[in-house]
Amino acid sequence: MSGRRLILWFGAFVAVFAVALVYFQFFAFYDRDQESDELVFGGTVIPVSNIDMIDAPTSPLKLRACFEADSSVFASMPIAEKPVPLTPPPWFGCFDAERITRDLEDGTADAKLVAGENPEGFDVMAAVYPDGSVYLWRQLGEEFAE
Repeated sequence: MSGRRLILWFGAFVAVFAVALVYFQFFAFYDRDQESDELVFGGTVIPVSNIDMIDAPTSPLKLRACFEADSSVFASMPIAEKPVPLTPPPWFGCFDAERITRDLEDGTADAKLVAGENPEGFDVMAAVYPDGSVYLWRQLGEEFAE
């Protein structure tokens, strides 16, 4: 086998591997929900509309959701300590983690702890805007954050 043929086979393998890696990292394990009319976390039922949500059975940290809800549902929930919206995959356009972080820092949105330890070691956070827009995500609980 000549060196040229070996390099071509190796290049083809790398290209196929790269495509498979991108697919499995960004697309393969996500479940998308655009039809639910309520979310349930820790016994709290949240009526929602216009939902766009992704989640994955492989990792609790893959939850992201954008929806509209009555802000009064979140009024009794505790204020979230150290909310850090996690970046979604590039194809999930409604969740802009950088904008949400800025809005939480400047007070445009309120950070709420929707459910602690859901599942164990993970907290469900929400950025709630006055107009009823809500962005939801899971992040590591305080005991695992460091």
